[in-house]
Amino acid sequence: MYGWRGTILRVDLTREKITKQPLDELVARNFIGGRGFNSKTLFEEVKPGIDPLSPENVLCLAPGPLSGTPLGLTSRLEVSTLSPYSGILGDGNVGGSFATFLKRAGYDQIVITGRASSPKYLWIDDKSVELRDASDLWGKTTWETTDILRERHGKKISVGCIGQAGENLVRAASTIVDKHSSAARGSGAVWGSKNLKAIAVRGSGKVELASPEEFRQLAREDRKFFLKDHLQHEVIAVYGTHIGMMSWWPGYRYFQKYLSGDEIPEPLRPEAWKKYEIGRYACYGCPVGCKDVFRIPTGERAGEAGSGLEFECIACLGTNCGVEDPIAIMEMENLADAYGMDVIALGNAIALAKELYSRGIIAEEDTGGLSLDWEDADSQIELVHQTALREGFGNLIAEGMYSLAKIIGQGAMDLCYHVKGLSRGPHPPGFFALAHAVSTRGADHLRGRSWAYGENDPEAFPELVKKGLVPDVDNDPVGALTISERATTITDAIGRCKGAVNSWVCAVPLVWEHPLWDGLARLLRAATGFEFDATSLEEAGERIYALERAFNVRQGITRKDDRLPQKPEVRETPQGEEERDKHAEMLMEYYRVHGYDPETGIPTRERLERLGLKYVADELEAHGPYPQWDGPSPWPLNKYPHGGKRA
Repeated sequence: MYGWRGTILRVDLTREKITKQPLDELVARNFIGGRGFNSKTLFEEVKPGIDPLSPENVLCLAPGPLSGTPLGLTSRLEVSTLSPYSGILGDGNVGGSFATFLKRAGYDQIVITGRASSPKYLWIDDKSVELRDASDLWGKTTWETTDILRERHGKKISVGCIGQAGENLVRAASTIVDKHSSAARGSGAVWGSKNLKAIAVRGSGKVELASPEEFRQLAREDRKFFLKDHLQHEVIAVYGTHIGMMSWWPGYRYFQKYLSGDEIPEPLRPEAWKKYEIGRYACYGCPVGCKDVFRIPTGERAGEAGSGLEFECIACLGTNCGVEDPIAIMEMENLADAYGMDVIALGNAIALAKELYSRGIIAEEDTGGLSLDWEDADSQIELVHQTALREGFGNLIAEGMYSLAKIIGQGAMDLCYHVKGLSRGPHPPGFFALAHAVSTRGADHLRGRSWAYGENDPEAFPELVKKGLVPDVDNDPVGALTISERATTITDAIGRCKGAVNSWVCAVPLVWEHPLWDGLARLLRAATGFEFDATSLEEAGERIYALERAFNVRQGITRKDDRLPQKPEVRETPQGEEERDKHAEMLMEYYRVHGYDPETGIPTRERLERLGLKYVADELEAHGPYPQWDGPSPWPLNKYPHGGKRA
């Protein structure tokens, strides 16, 4: 095959059996790769109602057809599973070198099932694949694990692994790639539940292209664009996502408000972070280099370097938790990477706990004497340690924001601003809130990528609207969201970095040509030899999204879960009712456009069959109705494993 390598790697941990399965060409054409392959596998192999931390869960890792090729910004890996954090589809998209090396080793997807009887790691050396003992790695951080495996197998490998948080089944545990890149949404706990510590890969093969010269020419044009584009070259390459502190409205003290640019504390502004920076780096083959390398100057971890400090860490573990000390934020970033935890989910759970503490719903006698005062950065750092190791009050934080509120009770759930277990805070009805409400992995900024819809490209985007290529977000928010969903879905499927979507039209090379998707279709034709066109790509994006919706339906998701989180002081007022009515109106239009039943939010048979998903419609009808979603059920806290030294 061209573009794809033609092989799915399947690992049965229970039987310690490794098999190689041919990639079906029809699956490749219809689901493209990455997120598409993983979502299809999960729907077909994960039974509804299972415990996400049981051996019956499935863990999938997949690059895209453009990963491992000369095109930049394509070393992206999709890590997907039934999330122990939300209880629905959980996938994280991660950079580094793993996707490139996996493709060059010859694989389009890894599917992991069962549970090993003792700690294992998977070693992929091109065509040679074997499970090895990982007893000496268990209890170590992701940084230590990566260093040991590179010493053992050579420096030119990529490592995906978990730290102590994944081993201890912390629901916000991440898969960490190459020490500093995080695939979030709970996948790390699934690795831990399967006794899988790491996957190390070396790939020296070549991804064959159907039309190599045409592909390389398109890749050169794409690279030139990113090297000259003002946003990418002069902003993102200089500040990375730190620039978002000035325009992306970070939350403050558990969403008491959202900070505008002029309200951002001076030490947390993009320019202020430069004093700690000692270098910058890029994921494999990326011409932009959005990642910082920093060194902590003072404090307990003085001299320690870290990397990939993003807007989300500053906002979620910083301002939204009431912490404005950049040294403390850098320490927590490093701890999250080393232990293997998602900074968004971790920060949201801590911020909710601090809100409950400030309201007197919990007190120091509940926290084991640990202060949860907003400004107390030292206690928050201690809580990060406790969470990863499931010690003290951290054992509750480790259950995640939704389960934390459910366990505490006393009105805590009224303050849990979530959609399907994930939080982006409470927002008034509109395009932004709708994108979070209908996202297939819960309230999420990377599904509809709503904030990027033309916001950062004031010159190009109005031209697209004027030509009728995209709808105006003010006049047709549902149409705009639909295109954004398809763009981000296809981006995850082809293995492209969503950092390129900061100027939406850069989501894929030449995407701004007419018709809208023709640029990407040209690129995929040159890569794979398949006759992709604008229509087939739009349908692929819709097909993947509908399949994910169907997966969540089997987990109990219905219309009621496409909710608008509201604060208690707003919820029961005329304003709150008006907001809900406006959201419901937009939701009905969204269902109409997507072909979902207006009463239930379930994809209709007609729409599923049009997308070639008749078997999905058959499955939903044969086995529904499903139990209503109520988040993951917290385990008895004393059943969790403990251990591992502090990072």
